[in-house]
Amino acid sequence: MELENSTTTVKNFFFVGFTESAMLQYVLFATFLIIYTMTWLGNVTIITTVIIDQELHKPMYFFLGNLAFIDLSESSVTLPKMLWDFLSEYKSISFGGCIAQIFFFHFTGGAVVFLLTVMTLDRFVAVHKPLQYLNIMNHNVCLGLVTGAWIGGFVHSIVQVALIIQLPFCGPNLLDNFYCDFPQVIKLACTDIYAVELLMVSNSGLLMILIFIVLIVSHVVILVKIRAHITEGKHKAFSTCGAQVAVVSIHFVPCIFIYAWPFKKFVVEKAMSSLYTIITPMLNPIIYTLRNTEMKNAIKKFLNNIFFRMRNSQLSFLS
Repeated sequence: MELENSTTTVKNFFFVGFTESAMLQYVLFATFLIIYTMTWLGNVTIITTVIIDQELHKPMYFFLGNLAFIDLSESSVTLPKMLWDFLSEYKSISFGGCIAQIFFFHFTGGAVVFLLTVMTLDRFVAVHKPLQYLNIMNHNVCLGLVTGAWIGGFVHSIVQVALIIQLPFCGPNLLDNFYCDFPQVIKLACTDIYAVELLMVSNSGLLMILIFIVLIVSHVVILVKIRAHITEGKHKAFSTCGAQVAVVSIHFVPCIFIYAWPFKKFVVEKAMSSLYTIITPMLNPIIYTLRNTEMKNAIKKFLNNIFFRMRNSQLSFLS
């Protein structure tokens, strides 16, 4: 399918970005480069630890490793281009590149939403069916659930792209953002977008609200169950659920703010966008590491092994 139809004459979009101040752009470049580096270090550490440590070959950590991979993918859709734009005089992207960025952004973003739902289901089964947990959440089921999360993200993204490519773009090409996203791009279309914005709310905003409510209620039920019936490992279970509630909240609240309010533009939109596109992928591994003692100990052991091998290599080289 051609990305540009006969009524689309726009070849490139230009980003407004965060600021026009050259000095502030250099400051933001350094800040976001540090954040992107920390995102890679944190998530790669979790992925590697989950793969190497046999004690973490459990459903919960399998899902956590997949969440870390999706976080890396999601941040890499927007951050490298944004860092490049901070050092560029003209912050532009081709029409096709913009559509591709929207596709991959919603692909990974949708996968995160469905995977967080899967992780909540995993905790629900672990608390309510502890004796049958490993039989219910076996390897094939876990693999199927993760695959389903990716398929769900793909379907969601295809719907977004399908809504955009049938719109005509024939004049305005200045995006008041630092990356291509559905709400800002459709506002530049040379047609009435009322129906498209309603579809955006139903496909993204309303779905986000419903899933968020279901996840929060589910975690409340899980926490009540832990408090009332579980004695052994209660602190660990509370910590795990607390970490998931934190991750769900910092991901869903900004998304709901952006996608559930059509027809209006808010001053804090860019701040909200940066929260779930840039900050959240960095915070997820930190939250899970701080709140999960087993994960924290496994990472310490993994890092100690690396330092031990590096030290032995140095001593061997010097001798």
